[in-house]
Amino acid sequence: MTLTREDFTTLDNNDPLREFRDEFYLPEGMIYLDGNSLGAMPKAARARALEVIDQEWGEDLIKSWNKAGWFELVERLGAKTAKLIGAEADEVIHGDATGLNVYKAVAAALDMRAGRKKIIMEGSNFPTDNYMVQGLIKQLDQGHEIVFAEHDEIMDAINDDVAVLCITHVHYKTGRLLDMEAITKKAHEHGALVIWDLCHSAGALPVDLNGCNVDMAVGCTYKYLNGGPGSQAFVFVAKRHHGKAVQPLTGWWSHEAPFAFERDYRPRKDVRQFSTGTEPIISLATSEVGLDIFLRADMQEIRKKSLKLCDLFIQLIEERCSGHGFEIVTPRDHKVRGSQVAISSENGFPIIQALIDANVIGDFRAPDIMRFGFTPLYVSYTDVWDAVDRLKKIMDSGSWDQDKFKQVGSVT
Repeated sequence: MTLTREDFTTLDNNDPLREFRDEFYLPEGMIYLDGNSLGAMPKAARARALEVIDQEWGEDLIKSWNKAGWFELVERLGAKTAKLIGAEADEVIHGDATGLNVYKAVAAALDMRAGRKKIIMEGSNFPTDNYMVQGLIKQLDQGHEIVFAEHDEIMDAINDDVAVLCITHVHYKTGRLLDMEAITKKAHEHGALVIWDLCHSAGALPVDLNGCNVDMAVGCTYKYLNGGPGSQAFVFVAKRHHGKAVQPLTGWWSHEAPFAFERDYRPRKDVRQFSTGTEPIISLATSEVGLDIFLRADMQEIRKKSLKLCDLFIQLIEERCSGHGFEIVTPRDHKVRGSQVAISSENGFPIIQALIDANVIGDFRAPDIMRFGFTPLYVSYTDVWDAVDRLKKIMDSGSWDQDKFKQVGSVT
């Protein structure tokens, strides 16, 4: 059966999430398929930012640490995030960047598994995770070794020499979803700890950290959670590890009694020990807007729509853009797919630039991957049709093959 644009309009009219689209600012005529890199701005975020700047900072100044609850904000956001990732309210805290939280979590896990020297990671993982762990083991200088294993090699790589696995739930480039429960279970059978990177799954699909008996996890807020550019990350530490896992960046915010101003460090015995120093209040405050939207949405409906959007996009690419050398890299199987579609093309970079010029926003990841993220709260079904329609015109006309689309900027 050949699909028409009217079919997609019908899907939008029957979409239980359609009202959420109005809560986001999206430029007129733009089809935004890059929420897996930077989420769209909730309309209420601007008002919240102005409230923090004009009232809490401008008028109340330092009183806002108590009056506006600035000091507890990292814990309040953690409690809200916990509801989205299958954690208890006191197991998640916001703060720092994802890379710093990877550093802290892996360092704590290695300390808890002293004597074991192997760390399992994916070599094709997002570079930040690999870079941070490479730097950590060089600094520790205790003979630790990273064992790089790709998705289908991870289970076989787990043995009694492994201290910790630090792997990403949804692969940033291909969109492949790993089996969190099975991998964590086997790691525990061999006495290893597991740290999951949720940057491409938190807010995109249901996550059940405690249901999978996960030890620690990290994630960001600026992708699917729509926290804004450079907004803070978060870290999860299972309650059974509180007071045992001590991260090494022992800053003031993680002290047992910060306002006692003691000379020597005493770690807190809860997840706040994974804080470091003073956090960016404006980013924290505005990111709460995106979290509050998610707490009103049904994550099962989000997942259902995400899978449908991706399925339709893949179907249209194959039906309407055949013959242009595109290869779908993202798995078709729902059980092993996140919320994005990756397409391989030797001309991927200029094609993406031509699409951006046509107001369809995706991104490019070297060497040849065009990425399209599907964020169900604000991406419509007709967006899928229109995006592929514009791509077809670009490919059929060859308009992508222009020098202006081959100029590489600092960010791809």
